Amino acid sequence: MDYDLIIIGSGPGGYVAAIRASQLGMKTAVVERAELGGICLNWGCIPTKSLLKSAQVLDYINHAQEYGIEVASVKPDFKKVIARSREVAAGMSKGIQFLFKKNKVEHIQGFGKLTDNKTVEVTDSEGNKKSYSAKNIILATGARSKQLPNLQQDGKKIIGYREALTLPELPKSMIVVGSGAIGTELAYFYKSMGTDVTIVEFLPNMVPNEDEEVSKTLARNFKKKKIKVMLNSSVESVDTSGDLCKVTIKTKKGEEVHEAEIVLSAVGVTPNLEGIGIEELGIEKDKDKIKVDEFYRTNVEGIYAIGDIVHGPALAHVASAEGITCVEKMAGLTPETVDYNNIPGCTYTTPEVASVGMTEKQALEAGYEIKIGKFPYTASGKASSAGARDGFVKLIFDAKYGELLGGHLIGANVTEMIGELVVARKLEVTGHALIKAVHPHPTMSEAIMEAAAAAYDEVIHI
Repeated sequence: MDYDLIIIGSGPGGYVAAIRASQLGMKTAVVERAELGGICLNWGCIPTKSLLKSAQVLDYINHAQEYGIEVASVKPDFKKVIARSREVAAGMSKGIQFLFKKNKVEHIQGFGKLTDNKTVEVTDSEGNKKSYSAKNIILATGARSKQLPNLQQDGKKIIGYREALTLPELPKSMIVVGSGAIGTELAYFYKSMGTDVTIVEFLPNMVPNEDEEVSKTLARNFKKKKIKVMLNSSVESVDTSGDLCKVTIKTKKGEEVHEAEIVLSAVGVTPNLEGIGIEELGIEKDKDKIKVDEFYRTNVEGIYAIGDIVHGPALAHVASAEGITCVEKMAGLTPETVDYNNIPGCTYTTPEVASVGMTEKQALEAGYEIKIGKFPYTASGKASSAGARDGFVKLIFDAKYGELLGGHLIGANVTEMIGELVVARKLEVTGHALIKAVHPHPTMSEAIMEAAAAAYDEVIHI
């Protein structure tokens, strides 16, 4: 055998699994046809956050007078903003190269395909093929922007998130289809840069996986920013024959035609399963994803799958957790299985959105008698000082045992605060324990303590 483990794909699932496997004594290789780090580091999480930081800085400058600072007229240099995001992504990808070298993980450049349960055939950029053998193989090939029949991406006028990160010019107008994390983040970014933005969402609420109160608050904030939000609406067709895209949108009141330079499809992702040999080996699928057990074993011995190609939230931190669990079990350890009921979700708009656990609606549907505590950012000294009074922390507790069922946050810095609630749920911390845990003042994080206190009608400190 050439290796103990070969991993196909170097995203946050693949590269983390590779490093952990090497730490556990496995001779490990990663097959990657593009940049190390996968979509997350190169075309998703990292460059998007770079763009959003530029938008945030611009927002600060535009509102400098509110902080007692006079600033001359300012405008973004769109090309430099894009260039900075690419530099950040490239730097992170080089960081993966360093980690591979440090941990003795071999990088095999090319497209990997299973030929049997112990062999990966790699085709390089020139079409040359070479086979490598391994005791175990992990598929971590990730996902790409989903194509809809009535919203076929051409990469120019109808684009996905990848093209949205590298547009050569700032468009004057954009219609964003879908209001999940990708859609809302890019809508906020482009509006901040000066683009006229409309969001079209099929469901009744923005960020539809979030608690309803959070969704409605984000929608109000977007409308304040003059982003048009069309809920209960769907794109029926797009005519790209003219200079502008003519987008036919079905609403409750009937069909409307809107025009925009660019249409951004942000309706989800499709797993990358084509051409990697799963059909030939008889690897079972459940709908469009690979079927695995709790340790990510497929029905074929020695073949594993993690990340966006298996069922579960399509999130970078989920893929990493799955990769670590997978290789630790492979190495003979006894890892805990991933708790999919305690996965945090983050949306990096302004205001930010973060959540973990059940929404209020889900808790009631599950039959819980609940206590809800809510603390508004308007009552937070730190939020007021920062000029970021939009938002709140909402905590949902089981009334009988005090268990924290869910946490739903919207406001400045909440994506940094959600980790406390993930740990609290992991350790089965009660509402009273959260209240008694002394939080630093003034911070936005103390809003968590205050929300817990509100649930139990205890004293609120400002």
